[in-house]
Amino acid sequence: MTALVAQYGAVLADLDGVVYAGPSAIPGATEALERLASEGVALAYITNNASRSSAEVAAHLRELGAPATAGQVFGSALAGAELLAAQVPPGSTVLVTGSAVLAQHVAEQGLVPVTTAGPVPDAVIQGFDPSLGWKDLAEAAYAVAGGAVWVATNTDMSIPQARGIAPGNGSLVAAVSAATGKRPLVAGKPEAQLFTTAANHLGVDTALVVGDRLDTDILGGNRAGMATALVLTGVDTVQTALAAVTDERPTYLLENLEQLHLPYPDITEQGGTFTCGSSQATVLDGVLVMSGGQDNLDTWRAGCAAWWTATPQQEAAAMPTIRFTNEEQNQKG
Repeated sequence: MTALVAQYGAVLADLDGVVYAGPSAIPGATEALERLASEGVALAYITNNASRSSAEVAAHLRELGAPATAGQVFGSALAGAELLAAQVPPGSTVLVTGSAVLAQHVAEQGLVPVTTAGPVPDAVIQGFDPSLGWKDLAEAAYAVAGGAVWVATNTDMSIPQARGIAPGNGSLVAAVSAATGKRPLVAGKPEAQLFTTAANHLGVDTALVVGDRLDTDILGGNRAGMATALVLTGVDTVQTALAAVTDERPTYLLENLEQLHLPYPDITEQGGTFTCGSSQATVLDGVLVMSGGQDNLDTWRAGCAAWWTATPQQEAAAMPTIRFTNEEQNQKG
C-alpha cells in the first residue's frame, strides 16, 4: 500500500506542536521530515512566528535534527510587512509592536519604523515577541484609536511551550482590540496566502498542510484549497476535531508526523455506517454511535466521517452526544 505522503508533491508543515514543543523536538518528527526528500516530496515550514528570521528558524530546526534552509521557511513577519506596504504609501511611519525582525521587514518595504504613538503614526503592525509588555500594547492602542492602519502578523491565541500552553500573538492583539473596539487586517494563518506562496515557491501542484491547530493550520490550508492533516501532538485533539466547524475539518487525522509514511486507512460507508479498520460509527437520532476503543484513532476517524456527513454545515463548534457500544463510559456534548 502507498504511503499517505506519496500522493502529494510537498508537505507544508507547521512548527510549534508539530516539529517541536518548547526546546525539544517531538519524538520521531525530525526523522519523518528527513525521509521526505528520499521519497521525492518537497518540504516547507509555514509558521506564524514573527519574532525570528527565516534563517534563525532554519538554524533552530537544524539544531533539532530537522532538514531546513532559510528558503524553506515561510513566516508571517514578511507577509505582514508586505500586506502593510499595500495599505500605505512608501515612507509612511509604522509603529512596530513586535520583534527586531519584524521592524527589519517593515523597513525593507520602504516604510519607516517608529517606537511611539506620539505623534500618531500612519500604521501599526503587531507581531509576537516575548519581551512585549503593557506599555508596548498601550502605545499600539493609542495609535489604533488615533486612526492608524492596523495589521497583525497573526492571531494565534496560544502557543505550545515545554511547560504547557502560553498566550500567543492573538491574545495580545485581542487586548488592543478590546481597548479600541477595532480589528486588524491579518497576514498570517488562517489566511491562505502563506500556504499558496510556499506551494508556488516549491513549484508543486498538490501539497499537504500538516498542523496541530484547527483554527489556524487546518482552516488556512482548507482556505487555500489544499488537503490538510491534523497531528495530535500539539493543541487540538480528536474530540475538538469531531466538534469542529465545517471550515476547520481536516482531511486526515494523524497521531504524529511518522504516520505520513504509512498508508492512510480507507473509510467506507454502507447503509449509513462508516467503517475504518475494525471500528464503526453511525448517527442515530442525533447521537453518534461508535464501536471501538476510545484510544483507537480509527474509531475517531470513523466517528468524524459519520458525524461530518450528518452535519455538513456546522457554523459553531459543538460536541455531539456520543455512545460507545462496547464501553460503559459514554460522552455527552
